This record gives sequence, C-alpha cells and structure tokens, in this order.
Amino acid sequence: MATLERRPVALVTGGRRGLGRGIALALAQAGFDLALADLELDDAARATASEAAAQGARVELVACDVADLGGHERLVGEAWRAFGTIDCLVNNAGVTSKIRGDILDASVRSFDHVMGVNLRGTFFLTQLVARRMVADPRGEGDAPRSIVVISSANAFGAAPERADYVLSKTALSMMTRLFALRLAPHAIAVHEVRPGVMRTDMTAPAAAKYDRWIGEGRIPQRRWGTPEDVGRTVAALATGALPFTTGDAFHVDGGLHIHEL
Repeated sequence: MATLERRPVALVTGGRRGLGRGIALALAQAGFDLALADLELDDAARATASEAAAQGARVELVACDVADLGGHERLVGEAWRAFGTIDCLVNNAGVTSKIRGDILDASVRSFDHVMGVNLRGTFFLTQLVARRMVADPRGEGDAPRSIVVISSANAFGAAPERADYVLSKTALSMMTRLFALRLAPHAIAVHEVRPGVMRTDMTAPAAAKYDRWIGEGRIPQRRWGTPEDVGRTVAALATGALPFTTGDAFHVDGGLHIHEL
C-alpha cells in the first residue's frame, strides 16, 4: 500500500461540540488535519481543537453559518489556504425544529430556518467543495476523497411533531445519492450516516422519552448512542476503509431501524 505524503484534511461543519466533536476527535485519531466550522468560536470550540491537536492534528477554526451561502467561499477558502486541499467534507451542522407540535400548526419561520441549515446550506456547501475536489487533480498515494452527510434516524422514521426536521433529513438521503452518482467517476465517495438516539445537548429535552424507549427495548442494544459511535463510523468512511461503497446509508442507532414483526 502506498504511503501518504501528507496528512489528509477534513472539513467538519458544526464541529465544536456534540456529534461534531466526536467526529473531529475520531478523525484526528485517524490521522486527519481538521478545519472545524461552527457558528461561534467559543470555549467549546477551542477545547475540541485542543483535544484534536493533542492527537497530532493541525486544526483551523473557522466561524461560519452554513445557512449563509455568501460565507461558503470564505469557509472553503480558509480551509484550502490552511491545508492546501480538502480530502473529506463532513456535513454535520444541523438544527432541529424551533417549535415541536401538531403538523397542522407548523410555522413557515421554523420550516425555513431548519431547511436553510439542514438542506439548503448543506447542499450548496457540498456543491462548492465537490467542484473544488473535481478541479483538484490527484495522484497515486494521495488520500481517498469523500463527502459524509450526517442525517438522522428521522430519514426513515416519521415524527409529525417535527415535520420540518424530518423532511430536511429525508431530503439529505436523496442528496447523498445524487452527489454519489455525479462524483463516482472522480473517485469521490459520498456517504450518509444516520445517527439514532444520541446523548447530546440536542436530545437533552427529550431524555425521559428516550430512556423509556431504551427500557422498552425499542433500541435493541438498549443504550444511548454517543458522539464517539458516530465519530468512529465517519472515520472509517473517511479513511477509505470501505473503498467500493458510495451512496449508501450507515445506521448508527443500535438497531432502531430494524422493523420487528
């Protein structure tokens, strides 16, 4: 096997905490340098960067709102200037519904906000990075290239009280397949990762509900998922451990997606 001449580079959106932190640290451990993008570069962002650096990664922190399409060029440009390329884009940034409730009362404001980050922003950032990747010639011994899309168990599981969120994650599944077809001739793999019930700040308000699910066996492995679970999966995909795979969805949900009769 050819030896890589440099460390591969990953751009991770929403990288300062939660799933993004788990992904960043797993990629650092797998030998990646990192451009970590998030809304704010606070103590959490600096802590994640410090932990990744302790594992040998060079880290560039970039403040960016994925929903702001006008900021994408700056984000990608800063990552490219820092490292010379991007080998893996991890689309992790995402938001949930502002207000949960009856689908008949779903608001335009929440719908537009969720779609703006989860789908519209993610789509056009992926498009921009994909263009750069296609224009960047690669040689033997270079790192494999990939785009990883973090969706959700809600890509297949309906939740009418969070219609906007569910629709955005379902659309990401198709987006993954579309980019996979377009980029396959350029040896750029595109993968979807579907986290299930993860113990993060986002799920904290519904912790009692998910504890009940675990107790009832609705999650067959009977535990919460962790950012580390997602991070290990992303790292395996980003390092090219599954080289003849693209456009598929990888469930990280302890068996939640299995339909039992």
